[in-house]
Amino acid sequence: MRAVPTWIDKVHDRDKVEQCIYDLAFKPDGSQLIVAAGNRVLVYDTADGTLIQPLKGHKDTVYCVAYAKDGKRFASGSADKSIIIWTSKLEGILKYTHNDSIQCVSYNPVTHQLASCSSGDFGLWSPEQKSVSKHKVSSKITCCGWTNDGQYLALGMMSGVVSIRNKNGEEKVKIERPGGSSSPIWSIAWNPSKDEHHDILAVADWGQRLSFYQLSGKQIGKDRQLNFDPCCVSYFSKGEYIVIGGSDKQASLYTKDGVRLGTIGEQNSWVWTCRVKPDSNYVVVGCQDGTIAFFQLIFSTVHGLYKDRYAYRDSMTDVIVQHLITEQKVRIKCRELVKKIAIYRSRLAIQLPEKILIYELYSDDSSDMHYRVKEKICRRFECNLLVVCSQHIILCQEKRLQCLSFTSVKEKEWIMESLIRYIKVIGGPPGREGLLVGLKNGAILKIFVDNPFPITLLKQNTSVRCLDMSTSRSKLAVVDEHNTCLVYDIHTKELLFQEPNANSVAWNTQCEDMLCFSGSGYLNIKASNFPVHQQKLQGFVVGYNGSKIFCLHVYSMAAVEVPQSAPMYQYLERRMFKEAYQIACLGVTDSDWRDLATEALEGLDFDTAKKAFIRVRDLRYLELINSIEERKKRGENNSELFLADVYAYQGKFHEAAKLYKRSGYDNRALTMYTDLRMFEYAKDFLASADPKDTKLLMKKQADWAKNSKEPRAAADMYLTAGENMKAIEIIGEHGWVDMLIDLARKLDKAEREPLSRCAEFFQKLNHHGYAAETYSKMGDLKALVQLHVQARHWDEAFSLVEKHPQYKDDVYVPYAQWLAENDRFEEAQKAFHKAGRQAEAVKVLEQLTHNAVVESRFNDASYYYWMLSMQCLDIARDNEEKKEEMLKKFHCFQHLAELYHVYHSIHRYMVEPFSSNMPETLFNLSRFLFHNLTKDIPLGISKVYTLYALAKQSKALGAYKVARHAFEKLQGLKIPARFQESMELSCLTVRSKPYHDNEELIPMCYRCSTNNPLLNNQGNACVNCRQPFIFSASSYEVLPLVEFYLEEGITDEEAVSLIDLEVPRVDRKTSRWQEMSSGESQSLKLDEDDVERPEMDPFTAKLSFEVRDGWMDR
Repeated sequence: MRAVPTWIDKVHDRDKVEQCIYDLAFKPDGSQLIVAAGNRVLVYDTADGTLIQPLKGHKDTVYCVAYAKDGKRFASGSADKSIIIWTSKLEGILKYTHNDSIQCVSYNPVTHQLASCSSGDFGLWSPEQKSVSKHKVSSKITCCGWTNDGQYLALGMMSGVVSIRNKNGEEKVKIERPGGSSSPIWSIAWNPSKDEHHDILAVADWGQRLSFYQLSGKQIGKDRQLNFDPCCVSYFSKGEYIVIGGSDKQASLYTKDGVRLGTIGEQNSWVWTCRVKPDSNYVVVGCQDGTIAFFQLIFSTVHGLYKDRYAYRDSMTDVIVQHLITEQKVRIKCRELVKKIAIYRSRLAIQLPEKILIYELYSDDSSDMHYRVKEKICRRFECNLLVVCSQHIILCQEKRLQCLSFTSVKEKEWIMESLIRYIKVIGGPPGREGLLVGLKNGAILKIFVDNPFPITLLKQNTSVRCLDMSTSRSKLAVVDEHNTCLVYDIHTKELLFQEPNANSVAWNTQCEDMLCFSGSGYLNIKASNFPVHQQKLQGFVVGYNGSKIFCLHVYSMAAVEVPQSAPMYQYLERRMFKEAYQIACLGVTDSDWRDLATEALEGLDFDTAKKAFIRVRDLRYLELINSIEERKKRGENNSELFLADVYAYQGKFHEAAKLYKRSGYDNRALTMYTDLRMFEYAKDFLASADPKDTKLLMKKQADWAKNSKEPRAAADMYLTAGENMKAIEIIGEHGWVDMLIDLARKLDKAEREPLSRCAEFFQKLNHHGYAAETYSKMGDLKALVQLHVQARHWDEAFSLVEKHPQYKDDVYVPYAQWLAENDRFEEAQKAFHKAGRQAEAVKVLEQLTHNAVVESRFNDASYYYWMLSMQCLDIARDNEEKKEEMLKKFHCFQHLAELYHVYHSIHRYMVEPFSSNMPETLFNLSRFLFHNLTKDIPLGISKVYTLYALAKQSKALGAYKVARHAFEKLQGLKIPARFQESMELSCLTVRSKPYHDNEELIPMCYRCSTNNPLLNNQGNACVNCRQPFIFSASSYEVLPLVEFYLEEGITDEEAVSLIDLEVPRVDRKTSRWQEMSSGESQSLKLDEDDVERPEMDPFTAKLSFEVRDGWMDR
């Protein structure tokens, strides 16, 4: 660190009496400096120290000044007990007073509230307030300061106490220093850093101590002994350093932890005040003798570099080691001023004021960043340069080099003939490392640490500024005092080349022939003896590893990725492919790799080309190289043929064709052109060739037209070449109907395959008329029928079937299926029947019936079962073998049709709120159905519904016995919840009724005149004569009908005439029957005398007549 005076001024009054500078304040933008000098406030321009204006307003010595954070106003306090508020335009706008002299003032950095402190109190004023709120204190206030957030105000007192107040002036924290009133607090300052987790207060007292406290009052660390009385403490803008001045007549620089770093400027009297210019490295001090000194602090870079590890000083007392590749960093806190740094391999040397620390890495891992102390050399050394080796440190002081072991033993010493300007470790075995040394007189030496005799490598006429040696130790690069980079061959001492505008130089550690040097804002890269490649770069080059250049700019080191494209192309221009490949490996772009691969391939350097194409992952070229290598193994050595293949792959087709022709491989050129669809070039290449080749070329051209999305041209070419099928495919795929029908009409009917394909495309394109025309031309009737069927042109299909019945099945079966798919099942059933597909017809009806039952359409189910029975009857009539089976099915389906017909009404009665049937009808229906559900119950018919309907209607009609029987039957069945309650109630109420049935409901057999019970074990037949009852199709009452079978020999007409005969009547006169009518009933009364004459009973007479006439009843 160096302090450079910028300007100095000395303040006197009119009588030339020196005026003490008690306080200073910078305008927040740093452009002006406010100075408290005597009874005046002086305003200086900080740029050159010009006095802008003296401000007069106080009548006594001005002790303090402060500027508001917003830069709009500043304040001054004086021994005249007054405070004056000034604007940035240097105009006084407000003045208020205290009861004692003003000792210090401070603006709140957030609210711009002004704290003014006197010997007995302090006041708080803000522009929004009309009055100043004042608070008494027990001791004289010497200094004050606000926290960064403006919430708290710290007051330093003569009693040695620090009082921390809130914005209302209330004391929150009290810090009592151990010295008490014997150690008055003379200066305090809050750290302005935003990186600190706590507010940190620096306190300096006249007990000659510097201390740090948290806002809570807790002390941070121990007191720092100053050895002088401090008068002022001031932080840098970012809080990294502190400036302290006092009785030692100088301003000193300290770290934020209180470690002294150095002297800023020595003065002739006490330094009463010092301030740091905002956001800069400028410091101003004010002295007892009126001196105002303005200094610029220059912080020199202390650093060391070895390959990819860079160590540098930070905050003057810390060392940061940075891995330039991985960007890892480690901080080593030394807590003392770091003077020198050296790094080599796993060693790190740090020189402090009174000692040198030697660090080593924990492990040999190249990425390890953990250092530990290996040795401490507790001695004070004065040196210009410090170098560390594996087992030694090298101290350079002007002309002397000293080699010390880590235990501080001096092992070697070399005295040079001139000042040492540059020194660098160039490697070697541990304990025997070599040093490269450059002297001011131009001599360059190599020194081994175990050898007392330096080796002179060469000597030039100009002073050395920078040195570096190539990896193989065969070349030496030197930058001299004239900024010229000179490169020598070490063995021959020959100057290989020189380049101007250089301030530093570095050889590439991975490539012997590459170096870089920086200067005048440019980076220069030189490969071999090629011209220099330049690009912009700020800073100094200090290392060059592969494609990374390590550049030091101001205080930071950066690894800059530099593509090695330029030197690679320089090698390519000279067809030095292997050298170009080595350069490319250091780091180039993908396009550069591809260019290298291409150039090497054209130069027939297949090994280099292969490596380069592998880097860009170009499998196509790798396959080419592999194929060429295989051919070379088989004995081929025609370089022109290999080059022709390469040109063909690269798209240089004409060059490739020429080489093919020159090599005698014309066919390869033709194949290349046709594969590339370059037919015009192929025709030119063929010239007068074989017609077969021309036809083949035309076919390939058509193929190309097809693939290149020019189908119409391709179709025309195929037709020209006689490839009808390929032409038809293209025309059909693109739907060119007109072109297709023209082609179909031109084709001969014998060409069935093309015609058939045309018809298929017509069909696909929904041009059925053209398809029919084509099939008719071919005479393919079956295909024509299928066309009509697929197009659903049923009328045309039916008319075709009439002429050609053999296609009956091909039409009616699809027609029936189509009807079924469109829910026209009845028509579908008829169509199946018509097609002779009885099984399908029956299957359709069975499915319809099943669907109707599942969907509770019982009337439809009845109808379908009836149709099924009729279908079975038709089958029985046509098929003698299945007659018995079909008749059996006929009776079964007839029976099911009747059951579903009856259950339709029962189901409607149960699920619908109203019924159109009379109670008697429902009673008859349910009783009929119940008699038929004694064995198997058909799908969908509910026995519960049947019994419940029978029970309800029986109860309503007075057939209580039947009702009770039905309810008892229901007890054993699962009843739906909605009927449960009403069924239980009806079951109870019916038990209160008499246990018999209404006689009017009891059916009579019209064959034997027997009264049958309502619930009959025989079902729907007479219990006496087993004669089945005949029921009405509407009300299901028993009809007065008896079924007879005719005897053989009696025709139907004779039977009708016999039935129509009148029954022989007995003479009415002798008859004792009396017919009586009363109300709604009629009755026949037989005289008592005729009781024993049963032959007079008309029914018996009728029966006997039938028997006499030879009728047989069943």
